[in-house]
Amino acid sequence: MSPEPRCGHIALAGRPNVGKSSLLNTLVGEHLALVSAKAQATRMPVVGIRTEGNIQYIFHDLPGLLDPAYPLQERMRSLAEAELKQADVVLHLIPADQPDESLDLSTLTRRPVLKVYTKGDLVSPQRQADLAESGAVVSSVTGSGIIELLRAIAWRLPTRDHTFVDDEIGMQPMRFFATEYLREAAFELLQDELPYVFAAEIQEFREAEDPVYVRANLFVETRSQKQIVIGAGGRMIREIGKHARERLEKLIGRPVYLETWVQVLPKWRRDPVQLRRLGF
Repeated sequence: MSPEPRCGHIALAGRPNVGKSSLLNTLVGEHLALVSAKAQATRMPVVGIRTEGNIQYIFHDLPGLLDPAYPLQERMRSLAEAELKQADVVLHLIPADQPDESLDLSTLTRRPVLKVYTKGDLVSPQRQADLAESGAVVSSVTGSGIIELLRAIAWRLPTRDHTFVDDEIGMQPMRFFATEYLREAAFELLQDELPYVFAAEIQEFREAEDPVYVRANLFVETRSQKQIVIGAGGRMIREIGKHARERLEKLIGRPVYLETWVQVLPKWRRDPVQLRRLGF
């Protein structure tokens, strides 16, 4: 008799910039989540799926648990807390090269919490051994510790039929990933505060066409920010579009024509109406 199937939702939680998105991409084997060296890049939960035999892991990359300073951050925090309450297993991510922290996830969830030390490649073997006494130690760069982490998660998952077909890797629509890849480009190419005032909204996504046609509005809060995003002779907006288009083409396996327009949306991060419009 084959083992009973297991399936569950696993929340990747922690402070901003602890390696949640990189770990999700490594666990799933696909670049789904926005990755940036800058903190607070993840605004909405990203779901990635991994199925191995009778085990199906449904990973949720959550916004960083920060102390909100304005309405957008309040929405991000609320989204993260809502996901934590519904998860079957919670991974508390802490960078291995930083001191352990006092964040107590048990106040936000009643589910099992497994401590995971990320960026294990940045510390010595002795430090890795010391940390392994209290949690899993992994590296999204080298892949070390990933198999052991999956084993630690597997037996904690409930006995349940698989939710998704076995070859599924994500559950968001392609529109979502197009938006995320545009934001990732902003974090990579724009400096200082600009990535945090940058938002994207997909107006059209026509998969029946060849190439796939995508039209997106890009939002900033001031006219001077708009000029920076466009760049001299349109150079910056072309680079942002190229980055997002290449990511999207790799994900869907087809050519993409991406059209972008930059607009000013004053104080959108503090405007409840605009936040709802952008999905928060």
